[in-house]
Amino acid sequence: MTTVSPGTAHRCQFHLNSYHSTVYFTPYLNKFLAEHGVSDDMAVYFAGRAAPLGAVGPGVITAIFNGFAHGLVAELFPGLWQQVAPSAVLEARLRAVDATLRQVLDERELDSPGMVRAAELALRAAEACERADRPLFAANADLPVPDEPHLAFWHATTLLREYRGGGHFSVLSEAGLAGLDGLVSHCASPQGMPREFVMTKRGWTIDDWQAAEERLRERGLMDKAGALTPKGLRLREQVEEATDRLDRAPYARLGERDASELTELARGFVASAAALFPPPLLDTFVEPD
Repeated sequence: MTTVSPGTAHRCQFHLNSYHSTVYFTPYLNKFLAEHGVSDDMAVYFAGRAAPLGAVGPGVITAIFNGFAHGLVAELFPGLWQQVAPSAVLEARLRAVDATLRQVLDERELDSPGMVRAAELALRAAEACERADRPLFAANADLPVPDEPHLAFWHATTLLREYRGGGHFSVLSEAGLAGLDGLVSHCASPQGMPREFVMTKRGWTIDDWQAAEERLRERGLMDKAGALTPKGLRLREQVEEATDRLDRAPYARLGERDASELTELARGFVASAAALFPPPLLDTFVEPD
């Protein structure tokens, strides 16, 4: 039985998530869904992620995505599926991924031995992921693996990202940080994204945000200035540690050597795409030199 250190597993998933996330920072999915009359940025995002689930309603999407205001989701669904079928979104999504990666990677990288190897390793890692309690992973796992290496690798990174995300949301719920409270505590942490970047895109008002901050203060997790207290910082650390434990299986399947090899392959491809990520989010997706 293979093993992997926590640090190796965490670093590997960081770079795999970044490779997956490239598609969110290019105009291609917006462009291809505009062909179906979908022009709202958030509608494009929700359609792209939710399409593997089929034509589900707003309640399911709010529950599975975690951290988005239900009012925002309910404004879009189920009407969005009347504009564009999930199957058409999946086709547009793969086209967008292909266009994105062809933009940021050297043409020779797309089917290089390194890309083929990265796809092989990531798909092998995903074989260790269980579907139970991981709905977005399970839905994506039902999709066929693309033939082209750069797309097969993206598919595998999507599986691993959504697998980790499902575990993370379970940990947040157990910690009493489901939904908005988890989002607010994350933005207040040293690793968090700027509140201004997150709040409106998730459908929350300033009153919603301030109410969540007050709930965190009542628990002793946030101070009057809006920063996490030592107790809050420790809880966030515990959340990340528990998420890592629930995410260990795919990297343990690879073992230390192969997980490290996959990390370096993914790191190289992400470095080529670094210019895609906005400066406020650069550290979220690109490892510093």
